[in-house]
Amino acid sequence: MDSGKQPSFEEIVESHYRGLYQFALSLTGAEAEAGDLTQQAFFIWAKKGNQLREISKVKSWLFTTLHREFLQSRRRQSRFPHVEIESVANEIPPLPPALVNELDGATVLAKLRQVDDLCQAPLALFYLEDLPYKEIAEILGVPVGTVQSRIARGKAQLAALLQTKEAGRG
Repeated sequence: MDSGKQPSFEEIVESHYRGLYQFALSLTGAEAEAGDLTQQAFFIWAKKGNQLREISKVKSWLFTTLHREFLQSRRRQSRFPHVEIESVANEIPPLPPALVNELDGATVLAKLRQVDDLCQAPLALFYLEDLPYKEIAEILGVPVGTVQSRIARGKAQLAALLQTKEAGRG
């Protein structure tokens, strides 16, 4: 690895858990699944992290690993689908008034999950993690131009979805 003190596993988890979890949540929309993906990324780090030559790239490595695990889980889910939330909507408890202030963020995240899969991850990494195009390109394994076009398409899709929500409200 690089010169200098290598951070411990606990320090790496402490530094990157929140960002990874938020990214996973933006991809999955489910807290439990986001937690599982985040734990899986750190589990893989524990097994293979020593192979990383430049410790400065640990963040990109973790985000890339989490994204690959997400894609793999989606392939598994397509073979073994889960129950859609709409089919059990009457079993969901009502929204407490204290959470109303957080509704806008929840609405945007819900709409983000409706954006095309190809655009969803770059958009989430750009807005939720504030990553530059180059780092997003490294994480997703695509050219920077592809990241830029996917973010542009994703923004347009997200704006249209949010306008549809606003129009339905009026």
